[in-house]
Amino acid sequence: MASIFTYDPNPPRVSSPWLNPIDDAEEGSKPAGRRSSTTVNAATQPALLSETGVTKLEAEPQEGPTEYKLHLLLRQRRKYSSSSTAFSKPKQRLEGQTGSRRSTSAQSPSTHNRQARLEQLTTQLLWRLQQSSPYHASSSNEMVIPVLPDNSVDLDTVVRPAALIPGLEESRGALYEIGVADDGTLVGLTMDEMDESIRNLGVMAASLGCKVEVLRMVIVGDCEWVEAAGLVDNLTRAPEQAIRKGKLWVAEAFVSPDFGHRENSPGFGGSESSTRRVRSNQSSAPRVPASTTDQLRITLTGPTTSGKSTLLGTLSTGTLDNGRGKSRLSLLRHRHEVASGMTSAMSPELVGYKDGSIFNYTDGNIESWIDIHDRSQSGRLVFVADSAGHPRYRRTILRGLVGWSPQWTVLCIGADQFGTTSGGVGATSSAVDVLGSAGAAIDLVQAHLNLCLKMEVPLAIAITKLDLASGIGLKQTVSKVLTAIKSKGRTPKLIPPNQKSHYDLAEIPREDVLAIDKCLDGVFDLGYLLQVVPIVITSAVNGSGIGQIHALFQRLPIPPAPTAHDYVGMALNPEQPTSLFHIDDTFNLAGSQVALGPRNTGRDEPSIVISGYLRFGKLSVGDAVVVGPFPAEDEDAQGSAPDPGQSSPSHGLSISHPASAELYRVALRNAVSASTIKGEWHNADVISVRNLRLPVHTLEAGQVGSLGIQLDIPEGPDGTPAVMPRVRRGMVAAIPSSHMAKTGLSLQAASGLTASFKDSSAANLVVGSLVNIYVVAVRAAARVVHVMPGRQDSGTMAAEDVEDVFDLETDASRANTPPSNTTEVLLDLLSNREWIELGSKIVVLEGGSKDKSGLESVVGTVVEVVD
Repeated sequence: MASIFTYDPNPPRVSSPWLNPIDDAEEGSKPAGRRSSTTVNAATQPALLSETGVTKLEAEPQEGPTEYKLHLLLRQRRKYSSSSTAFSKPKQRLEGQTGSRRSTSAQSPSTHNRQARLEQLTTQLLWRLQQSSPYHASSSNEMVIPVLPDNSVDLDTVVRPAALIPGLEESRGALYEIGVADDGTLVGLTMDEMDESIRNLGVMAASLGCKVEVLRMVIVGDCEWVEAAGLVDNLTRAPEQAIRKGKLWVAEAFVSPDFGHRENSPGFGGSESSTRRVRSNQSSAPRVPASTTDQLRITLTGPTTSGKSTLLGTLSTGTLDNGRGKSRLSLLRHRHEVASGMTSAMSPELVGYKDGSIFNYTDGNIESWIDIHDRSQSGRLVFVADSAGHPRYRRTILRGLVGWSPQWTVLCIGADQFGTTSGGVGATSSAVDVLGSAGAAIDLVQAHLNLCLKMEVPLAIAITKLDLASGIGLKQTVSKVLTAIKSKGRTPKLIPPNQKSHYDLAEIPREDVLAIDKCLDGVFDLGYLLQVVPIVITSAVNGSGIGQIHALFQRLPIPPAPTAHDYVGMALNPEQPTSLFHIDDTFNLAGSQVALGPRNTGRDEPSIVISGYLRFGKLSVGDAVVVGPFPAEDEDAQGSAPDPGQSSPSHGLSISHPASAELYRVALRNAVSASTIKGEWHNADVISVRNLRLPVHTLEAGQVGSLGIQLDIPEGPDGTPAVMPRVRRGMVAAIPSSHMAKTGLSLQAASGLTASFKDSSAANLVVGSLVNIYVVAVRAAARVVHVMPGRQDSGTMAAEDVEDVFDLETDASRANTPPSNTTEVLLDLLSNREWIELGSKIVVLEGGSKDKSGLESVVGTVVEVVD
C-alpha cells in the first residue's frame, strides 16, 4: 500500500563516496561494487590514505543505499591510549557500546544483548538494501531475525546465504563504509576488529539472502592500547600489562542479493534453523520465492464501440463513466485512440480481490500493481487485457485471444446493438458506421461471437450500455446471443440484472455474490468450463451490474496449471524442454540492472527484457536458458510477413504474394536440416523476474510476467563482441531438458507444420494461397501446400498435382485417411523459422476473406512440425 515506505521507481544509484565527481562520471551507471571489485583486492592490495587522495568522506546521506558504521562489533570496542585519528580518545563513548562500562575491556555483553544488536543492525541493512530497489513489498508481515552463531564456531566457514527474502529481488545492493563516523571522518579499526565486523556483516547479509564483497581496505592511521599480558599471582600481584601498537583500517563492503541460492540447498549456516522468520500471525511457514496468490487471465473482446475499454476503466479505477468515455482515458496508449475512440493496442489492467473486498485505484492507498499484489495476498488477482474491436486491428484482436493464452474470454456486446435505442451519445456503432457501405450486410457481433466459440476458451458475456437500450432492443440482443450460444451446444446462463446503481463500489454486494454462485454451480459440478456461458448485463454510467462483474471475476474457476505434456505424451514428443516461455513483447533493460546478473564477465553483455507467458515449468533468477530461433543470416529476415507496426488500410485484401525468387530462396533455406543452422539459438542468463510487475525470484507455470535476460553473444574473430541479434515477438526462452543436454540436442525450429481442423470450412482453403497463422505469440505468413480432407475432392486432387520440396506425403500416410469430419492442412512458413509445440492451438486467417469483418478463420491443432 502507498505509504512512506513506497520507494521511487528510479532509486538512487549505488555510488562509492570514495570516488571523486570525475571518476564517478567516467564510471557510468554501474554499481560501485561491480566497478571496484575488479580493481581492488582487499587481501593483497591494501592502500594508504595518502594514495587515495581522500582525507574525509561526505557526511552520511539520510536516505540511499550507503551506510557509515564506526564498527559492527557485538561487544564494546577496544579503548586506545593514543590514536592518530579522531573519535578515538579513551573517554570517548563510541557508537554501539552496550551494557555497563567496566575498567577492563575484556568484559563482553550478554548473549541477549549481542543478539538484540545483531537484529538491530540487520534491520538497518534491510532498509539500505530496499533503498536501492525500485519496487518491493511495502507492508510485508514477515520479519527476518538472524540467529547469532555460537562463539566457538568459525564464521568464515558457516556463513551461507539463505533464500532471498521477498522484496529484494531487484535491489542494486548497499555499500557499507566500516570505520567511518556519520560526518564522514575516517576513524578506523584495528585489523582484528575489522575482521570481526566484516564477519558480522556477512552473518547479517546471509540472513537476508545476500552476499558481501569487500571492495576497499585503506590504512588511515596508527594506534596504541594497553592489553593485559597475564596474571602472575592472583592474590598478591596485579596483572602484567603490555603496550600494543597497530594500524587503523577503513573498509568498504558491497552487500548484494545472492542469486546463486536454490530452494533445495541448505539455508544460512547450513541449517534451516540458523534464521527465524516470524510472521504476525505466529506462523512459522516460510515465504516462497514466487507469488502464490491465485491469478486469473481474462481478455475483453467484442466489436468496436461495444464498451470494452469503458467497462475495464470502471472496474480498474472505480470511476463511473460520463457517457462520453471518461473512464477509459486511463487505458488509452495512443493519441489516435483518444481522437477516434477506437482501441488499437492491448491495454492490461490488474484488479485484486480478497474476502469480498475490491482492490483497484479507487483506494487512495493503492498507486501501482505492486500495492494490489500486496493487498490481495491469499486472495485473487485478475489480469484483464483490453483488446481492439475494429476489423482493421484484427491482429490485436487475435493477439488478445491467442497470444496471452487467456483462461477466460469476456465478450462485450452493446445492449443497444439491435432494436430501438435512445440514440444518445455513446451509442454502439453499426457495421455500416464501421465499415461503410461494404458492411451493410455484416453482423460484427455474430463475427466476434463465432470467433470466441471457435477458440474453445471458457467464455462469459457482458452486455454493456444498459442505460442506452430500450426494452425491445435489450430483448432482441439477449435473444440473439442465447440462440447463437445454444447453436454451438453450450448452455447460456443469464444472471438476473441488478439495476441498483453503485457509485462508490469498494466491496462486492452480497446479493451479487449469491447470484454469481448460483450461476456457476453448474460449472463446478460439470468440471467442463466450456459448457456454461454466464451472461451479465451492465452499465458503466450508472454502475448497475458492475458488482456482478466483480463477483464474476472473483468466482470464475481457474483451470489447473499447465504441464509439459498436456498436449501430447512424452513418447510422442521426447524433445520437450523443461521450461518454456513464449515471448510476446520486448523492452530495453537499464544498464545498472545488468550488473546484478549471475555472470560477471567484465564486459558489457547484451541484455533485454522480454514479456510473455510461461507455458510450463518454472524460471528463476540465475537460470540458464536458450533464446530463439534467430534468423541464420546476419540481418533479420523479414520475408513477406507484414510489418507488425503497420495496418493495411484495406482490411479485406490478402497479403501480397511473394515473387518466385523469394519462394525459391525460402525453399532452399527450409530444405536445410535444423541441426546444421548456426546462430539460431543463443544462450542467456535470467537476471530478473517479474510476475505482473511484481519482482519475484521465480515465475511459475501458467503465469504471465517479464524476464530480464543477459544474452551470451560470442566474440567475433577480432575479439570484438558480435552485434546483438534482434529479439522479436514469437520467439521462446526455454530450459533444455536433461535428455537434450546429455545428447547435445538443441530445440528444433520449424519451417512448416501440419494442422488438423474439425471445421469443415478448412477444406475450402486453396492450395498455393497465402494465409496468416497465429500460434500462441507467433504470427506468421504461410503458404498452403496441401489440403487433405477426409474424402477426395477437387481440393485434394489439386494438392496431389503440386510438386513441391515439402511433399512429405507417402503411400502409407495416404492410406491412413483422416476421419471424414477432419481436415489436415500442410503449411509452409514464409519468413522466419518458429518453435511450435505439438498440440498447440492454431488459428488460420485467410487474407482474401469473403467476410469483410476480417475475422473469418478456422481453428485447429498442430499435429506435426517440419524441420
